[in-house]
Amino acid sequence: MTALLRFPKPYADTVARLRVPGGFLILAVFAWLAHPTVRSLEMGAPVSLLGLLLRGWAAGCLAKNRQLAIGGPYAYTRNPLYIGTLLVAAGLVLAARSYALAALTAAVFLLIYLPVIELEEQHLRVLFPEYPAYAARVPMLIPRFGGASQKNTHPFRWARYLRNEEYQAGVAFIAGMLFLFWKL
Repeated sequence: MTALLRFPKPYADTVARLRVPGGFLILAVFAWLAHPTVRSLEMGAPVSLLGLLLRGWAAGCLAKNRQLAIGGPYAYTRNPLYIGTLLVAAGLVLAARSYALAALTAAVFLLIYLPVIELEEQHLRVLFPEYPAYAARVPMLIPRFGGASQKNTHPFRWARYLRNEEYQAGVAFIAGMLFLFWKL
């Protein structure tokens, strides 16, 4: 899949800078297009919670820029944080019950997150000489289960979870769900 990802560097740099500010615009669109029902909330919440659990597990195994994370969820996919983000977003889209939001979420992932992933992989290749061998073993996005026999040098640690401020994703999810309950 890496061969399919060749975004021009100026584009990737631009979307990386605009990712967070663009998120506020997406929140406004989310608020406008959301039409939740009790059933849609029941369907979406578990998907988002699964994404939050994956993100939390990954954040608790990640020592950013200090050591290559190869254990925990990183033994199955190189980007568990982004997969978790996608699951959280998909759950919120299900809960919001909007095809337009589903299309927007897909576009954001393809046009913003994939180039950002590519930039991060370039950074990791420079930072960690062992990264190319890791990337050859572990898929970029779709997890490969079984055969993950790497020594887990970074098992989950609450201190890492807190240092990486992953609790913010949970706070944002709760705020989104409260908004959807309010909009019922």
